[in-house]
Amino acid sequence: MTNQTEQNRSVSHGVFTIERTYADVRPQRVFDAFASIEGKNGWFTAPNDNWDIVERTMDFKVGGRERLKGKWKTGMVTEFDATYFDIIPGERIVYTYEMHLDGRKISVSLATLEFKASGAGTQLIMTEQGAFLDGFDDNGSRERGSREIIDKLSAYLQR
Repeated sequence: MTNQTEQNRSVSHGVFTIERTYADVRPQRVFDAFASIEGKNGWFTAPNDNWDIVERTMDFKVGGRERLKGKWKTGMVTEFDATYFDIIPGERIVYTYEMHLDGRKISVSLATLEFKASGAGTQLIMTEQGAFLDGFDDNGSRERGSREIIDKLSAYLQR
């Protein structure tokens, strides 16, 4: 007899790309917003104020890890655990990450960030490929969430 958990196993895949152009922000400054806890504290959080950071660590180097754990006002806990695979300062970051919801893995993704000079500014290209597990997430909701976070980056860079 198969238990209920095994019957509900599934995986779906998705890919999306988000592009932003920052007219008066050089590529290194946009890159730096991703390269440290200080930079990420300015924008890389949940999209609203219903969430508190429980844990944040970051070792920004090839092979380094990043972890962000937060708790929603509802009590739900989310975790982002990343590993960096390729870093070219001012140009590119490639990393993988797992997302957990209340201790259950809901997705594994590969993300690529490209920082390209565009006149006096920067074009940011973010491409993500995800495996969404057991019905907990889908590419559409991940893309919406990523767009909200990138919008927070845009506001951070304009300060």
